[in-house]
Amino acid sequence: MDMPPELRDLIMQLKAAGMDIDENNPQEVMQVLMKMQMMSAKKKKIEMVKKEDALPGRSTALDVSNTHFVLKTPMREPWPAGFKVCVFANGCFWGSEKGIWRLPGGGIHSTAVGYAAGYTPNPTYEEACSGQTGHTEAVQVVFDPEKISLVDILRWFWEAHDPTQGMGQGNDRGTQYRSGLYYFDDEQKQLFESSKTAYEKALKAKGKGQGDEITTEIRAAADFPDSKVFYYGEDYHQQYLAKPGARPYCSAEPQVVSLPAFEEWAPASLLEKHAPKLSQDFWAAHGPTPHCVIRSPNEAIKWP
Repeated sequence: MDMPPELRDLIMQLKAAGMDIDENNPQEVMQVLMKMQMMSAKKKKIEMVKKEDALPGRSTALDVSNTHFVLKTPMREPWPAGFKVCVFANGCFWGSEKGIWRLPGGGIHSTAVGYAAGYTPNPTYEEACSGQTGHTEAVQVVFDPEKISLVDILRWFWEAHDPTQGMGQGNDRGTQYRSGLYYFDDEQKQLFESSKTAYEKALKAKGKGQGDEITTEIRAAADFPDSKVFYYGEDYHQQYLAKPGARPYCSAEPQVVSLPAFEEWAPASLLEKHAPKLSQDFWAAHGPTPHCVIRSPNEAIKWP
C-alpha cells in the first residue's frame, strides 16, 4: 500500500522491535496506529502537564452558592477568627468532602471541593479532567481547632484512601486524582510529613496498599502564585453527594489500616497543641471503610 515515507519508517521501526505488522494490509496498519494513539493519550493523562503547556484558564472564579448545602455555613471567606484552613486531595472529591463534613463535635465549619496544586487559574471540571491543568481534585476544610484537631482531619484523610496509587485512586486514573496535602504553615508541614512516614510504615506492616510506598505529594501553598493553591469547583459539585439525584459514586479505596497513635509520630513541640479530639473508640466505630461515605447519612456523626 502507498503511505507517506514517515509512516513507512515508523512501521519498519515497529517491525524491527518485534511487532508483527503486515505493512501491505491497510486495516492492520490503521489498527496499530489507533492503538498507538490511545496509548499515547493515556500516557499523557498520567503524566503531569508542563507549565508552559497547561490550559490558560480564566481570571474569574467559578460561581458557588453562598451557603453550604449541609452545614448551612458560608462557603467563602472571611472565616471566623482563630479558624484554620487545610487543603487535601485523595481521589474523587465527592466522597472526600462528605467524609470530612460528617466529622462530629461541631468543629468543621465549612467544606468545599475544587481543583488544587496546578497551573490553570479557575479551571472547569472538564479542563481538570483533561489532565492539561496540573490540578488534582481537592477539598478545602475550614475548622475550629478548639473543637477538632488537624490531626483528626489528617487521620481521616490517610485512612479514607490508598495513598500508594500514584496518579489515580481506584477506577479513577489521571493526574487529577493524585493524592496530596498542601500546607499553609510550618506546623501543618511537620504534621503532614510525620504522619506520612508513620502511615507508610503501618501500611507496610499490614501488607496493604497497591504500591510499595506512599506517593502523596506534600507541598506549600506558597509554592503557587499568591499562595493560591485551591480554586473552587462548580456549584453542582459542592456537597454533591447530599443533593437530590446525586449519583452514589466514590472511587476511594480505604485500606482499613489505622494511623498509629499520635504520640508515636508527633513532633515533640506539637504534641500538646495538636492532640486529637476524637478518641480511638470513635475510629473503631466510624473509621473509613470501603464505600462508607456512600452508605452514610448526610448529617454529622453523633458522637459520643
